[in-house]
Parts: sequence; structure tokens; C-alpha cells
Amino acid sequence: MIRRVLLVPALVAVTVVPGGPAFAQGAAVVTAIRNATILTITKGTIDKGTIVIRNGKIAAVGANVDVPRGATEIDATGLFVMPGIIDAHSHIAVDGAVNESSLSVTSMVGVEDVLNPKDIDIYRGLAGGVTSANVLHGSANAIGGKNAVIKLRWGKDARGLLFEGALPGIKFALGENPKRASAAGGNAERRYPATRMGVIDVIREAFVEARAYQATWRAHEAAVKAGDRTAIAPARDLRLEPLVEILEGKRLVHAHSYRADEILQLIRLAEEFKFRIATLQHVLEGYKVADEIARHGAGASTFSDWWAYKVEAYDAVPHNAALMTDRGVLVSINSDSAEEHRHLNQEAAKAMKYGGLTEDQALELVTINPALQLGVDKRVGSIEVGKDADLVLYSAHPLSTFAIPRQVLIDGVVYFDREMDLQQRQVRAAQKQALKDKARSTGTAKPTAPDTTPKAETTTPGQEDLR
Repeated sequence: MIRRVLLVPALVAVTVVPGGPAFAQGAAVVTAIRNATILTITKGTIDKGTIVIRNGKIAAVGANVDVPRGATEIDATGLFVMPGIIDAHSHIAVDGAVNESSLSVTSMVGVEDVLNPKDIDIYRGLAGGVTSANVLHGSANAIGGKNAVIKLRWGKDARGLLFEGALPGIKFALGENPKRASAAGGNAERRYPATRMGVIDVIREAFVEARAYQATWRAHEAAVKAGDRTAIAPARDLRLEPLVEILEGKRLVHAHSYRADEILQLIRLAEEFKFRIATLQHVLEGYKVADEIARHGAGASTFSDWWAYKVEAYDAVPHNAALMTDRGVLVSINSDSAEEHRHLNQEAAKAMKYGGLTEDQALELVTINPALQLGVDKRVGSIEVGKDADLVLYSAHPLSTFAIPRQVLIDGVVYFDREMDLQQRQVRAAQKQALKDKARSTGTAKPTAPDTTPKAETTTPGQEDLR
């Protein structure tokens, strides 16, 4: 039932999401966020603005917006509202290992098959203002597995996480990781490739095979169209099919890369086979070849200031994102880490300190730019009429170190509410204590077991990247 409520900043109680945790909230048919400083990203800043959400979509936004009668109202006085953060390189929500390291080309496997909706990092990402993420295969392979773009709908099942209509993609990797990933131990048999020369050869050979496979299928389809009833379809090759989709512009390439020379290698190979790289991931030496990246049309999804955690990162500079932006490259700031995933707004702010970007440019690094890189910009990345109501209400300007997400909405549904989260902590602590007291009183208490509560990821940047 729709109802009007006057709220403590960023606290609203509406229908609980079916199947969701107790603190997740359901969207009323019509919700209005009022009196907010709205950072639209693409249309400037609106002071004391209103956003009307209808059936999960932004129906109206502006300083003088009529609120439909009976709408649920969120009083956002003193709060800042921006689009949900989009992480263009993440490894959260994956059940088990993220690398299929057995072969150099594993384009037949996919992250979608191993999504884990119970991964606590989904909720922790929500608490940091992230609403969408590009979940990638690891970087042990020259050509890795297919990605999955998700929305952080905590409480949904694996299929409910998927970002409907997002363009499919795949993970490539260059450099140290694919050329040494097979060395699982001192006596492990080495797997080709073992050099940068070998890495680019593996990718080229795979596309030679894919082009031949594509030609075989085209010949078959032409024969069928011409009326040949005896034509036998070629055997399907699940390893080559994703590569054919790349050649036909139906699948995006997200390529792990560091050094300027290997970046140029892959650009030349892509142009040889007439496809475009969607994003160069990490791309820490991108500033050296920014003109070439821009000319090719690839995006760059990089770290804010990671440096020297591996040999390929020694020439990294914290000015990288700004320098590439200045040269016309579409740049995003990503995490590659479940911990950094929770404060990407502050990582984006570093581009102002080191590179002199404006506030608007910095916010674009984690909103509309990654949306464009992933091909979902018609749905998310900015606050505009018709887009999904994926929004974050901050206690201060999002680029401030004092900014705390008070409430996070996806498709108009409140999936994180800080006040309710704090209340739930107290309830759960009391329940836990009551169980302990009962166990002691009945003499059934057991020795204290190790704390197995899920912790935030603590892998170092270098270890994280080996995925």
C-alpha cells in the first residue's frame, strides 16, 4: 500500500522485498525523494530537488516537480543523491575459484554459472554505494571466461542478480599473469605461453580459428538459405562461439593489461581482426599511449593510485586517470578488490587531487563512464527520466571522506538502509547473547569456536590481481 511518510533523513519503511533479508525494503509504486542536493552527473546539480520514482524507474527529476498524491516521500534534507556507483572490474559474488587456469584459452566457461548470491561482499558493496558491477573471470588465461554484469540485489537468487539486457563480455589478459599462471608449484608442468610473445600468439591463433569457424557456419547458412535440404550444420564449438561474437560486435572484450607495449600489441591485433576492445582493465601505463587508446576507441578502467605491487606496476602514476581523460579516453575507476569496492567514491576523488579533474569529471569515473563502457548507459549511470532508479543518498558530498551512504536503492527498491542496519546489529547481538546464556544455564555450552563470520577481503592488490 502506498503511503506518505515524513522521514528521518534517509530512513523509510515500506514493504519488505520477497525473499530478501529483514532490512531490505520494497519499492512503493510511487516514491518521491524530496529536498535533496541531486547530482545528476549528466544534467548538472539540482539544489533542493525532487526525484519521483514510478515502478522502479525515474519518472521526474527537478527543482519544481509535482509529487503524485499518495506517494511515499523520503525527506532528504541535508543529503546528497547521486546515481549508484558502477564497478567495472569486480570479482565479488563468485562461488569458488575465479580462474579456470588449465588452458590458455577458456572462452567456453562463464561467471554466470557460478554466481553466489550469498556472498557477504554484495551487501558490503551496497553499504558503500555500489549498485552494479562487472564480475570478471580471473587473469590466468590469455583469453579467459565470459563475464556477468550484475546488480547488487542482496537477497535475490543468482539469476536475480543479473543485469537484464547488459551486453555480454569476456576477459582477456596480457603480461605476467597469463604467462606464469600455470606454475602452480615447483614441479608443475609449464603451460604455453611463457612469454609476452606467446600470449599475443595465443590470442591471434584463437581468432584465426574463430574466423575459420565463422566462415564454416556462414557457408552452411548460405546453403540452407539457397534451399539445400541436405546441408549438415557444423559441430558447435563452445570455445570459438564467444570469439565469433566478438568478431561480429556482439560481445565486449575486457582486457587485463599493464604495460604500454602490450596495450599497443592488443590494439594492433584487434584492428587486424577488425574488432574494438571495450575496456583495457588496470591499464596502469595507459597514460603513455593515451592517444593510441583514444584513437582505437577503447575505454580504460584503472586504479586510483595502486603502485609497485608487481613488476608491471612500477611505472604506475596516480595521474593516470586524469591524463587519459585529458587525451580523450573514456576512463573509469574500478576496484578489483572487495574492500576497495566499498569506497570507490573516494577513490574517484583522488583524480581531483592528483590530476586536477573537476568534481563532475571525478563522479563520472564511477557512474556514467563505466555505464558507457559496459553498454548499460541507457539504463544507469546518471539521474535522468526513464532510467532505472539506482540511487545513493549520502550524508555529505560523495567526494568527501565524511560521506556515508545512508540509503541505497536499486530499481526503486531500498536494498540498504544504514539506520535499519544498525538496529539489526543490536537485535542480532541480543539474540546471540540470549543463546549463549541459555547454553550456559543448561550446561550445554561448548568451547568457543573460531570466529567464522565473513570478513572483508584482505588480499593485497598484487594478490588480488593474480585472479
